[in-house]
Amino acid sequence: MRNYQKELDEFISMNCAEEKPRLFLHCCCAPCSSYVTEYLHEFFDITVFFYNPNITEPDEYEKRKAELKRYLSEVSYGKEIGFIDADYDPESFFKAANGLEDEPERGARCDKCFRLRLSKTAEAAKENGFELFCTTLSISPHKDADLLMSIGEELAEKYGLKYLPSDFKKKNGYKRSIELSAEYDLYRQNYCGCVYSKPKE
Repeated sequence: MRNYQKELDEFISMNCAEEKPRLFLHCCCAPCSSYVTEYLHEFFDITVFFYNPNITEPDEYEKRKAELKRYLSEVSYGKEIGFIDADYDPESFFKAANGLEDEPERGARCDKCFRLRLSKTAEAAKENGFELFCTTLSISPHKDADLLMSIGEELAEKYGLKYLPSDFKKKNGYKRSIELSAEYDLYRQNYCGCVYSKPKE
């Protein structure tokens, strides 16, 4: 079994000593991004990419995007981080999820969702001259780091890029994200974003 944290440590040791490599970082929300940007900004020149068509309610989408921007405006290193805001595109998610509406969380619908978001991230990374990309998604205990790595590395090969080895749950990353969420009073949603995963009221 691969140890993604060990691979990340080795990557940082071998590539980040003299200058910061440019990293195109897909971010899903402020809480997940809080620890990941805090951790990585010392080693990478980060540009955040907000592309989340799975957030299928417009108000929820805008709230999560605004909260991420607020967090980056308030942390000490925030001005060092670029921000690319992708278009709101829920129809792409509905197309990808077609026929999988009744799948459970962590099922085939999530696979399609990860692939959709990471494909767009890889494409945008290539268009913007980045060689390295990644996502904050692996910080969640509900997200499969092996699946994300597999998709990321497949897309890296397709686009001639590198995917940063990562499982941000390690090193108490999820715990730290909760601490930062409390410190900055971040909005922590109770579902991934799509209407199919939203808890019934």
